Amino acid sequence: MTLASVVLEVHRWFAWVVIVSTGLAGLWASVAHWRPSARRPLLWWFTGAAHVSVFAQAGLGSWLVAREDMEAPDLHALYGFSALAAVGIIYSYRAQLRDHVHLLYGGGGLFLMGMAIRATVI
Repeated sequence: MTLASVVLEVHRWFAWVVIVSTGLAGLWASVAHWRPSARRPLLWWFTGAAHVSVFAQAGLGSWLVAREDMEAPDLHALYGFSALAAVGIIYSYRAQLRDHVHLLYGGGGLFLMGMAIRATVI
């Protein structure tokens, strides 16, 4: 088993980590908007970890393309790098939407989940 095949398998498996974590973070933040009892510091730690998973996944994919000369499926890289940009945009709006920060991160998390699903099914 080569290093490239191991990294490719991790990339495929880790896609589910990204899908589930961003979806759960988005759902939790959305619920927290409507139910203040769901607003816990752990929400932000979990959301941060979900967003870091997006960067880790993009890093694995970039490594496969750059080091192993693999070709990504059509639009796969577009969805991956758009998700990276979305994380930055979500983060950059947190101060302006501080009264609706849970909705921002709720919708953002669900959007990231959708991007990851879309990148997976290509």
